[in-house]
Amino acid sequence: MLPDITVLGPYTYLATEIVWGLVAAGLLWYADAARTAVRTIAVLYPFAYVWDWYTLAVGVFAIPMRTGVELLGIPIEEHVFMIVVPAMVVGAHETLARLDDD
Repeated sequence: MLPDITVLGPYTYLATEIVWGLVAAGLLWYADAARTAVRTIAVLYPFAYVWDWYTLAVGVFAIPMRTGVELLGIPIEEHVFMIVVPAMVVGAHETLARLDDD
């Protein structure tokens, strides 16, 4: 059975983003791929922002376990998510490539 992390209340989503962001940062550090991740995030972020803003605006999904802090019309946690996900993808990809080279 998985632990109930909702005990963190409104910080639940932010806490999970920070934990997975640390995993992504570790992968990027190991693969020496931070610069690649930053470039990827810079390209994808505007598309992700518009997509996220729109889906929240039309009610496609709701985020109950969040701080309530918004920036540019979307929860701060979503901004973190839009950084963590591409960082994790680049980190995993570059780590696998480095392991293949070894």
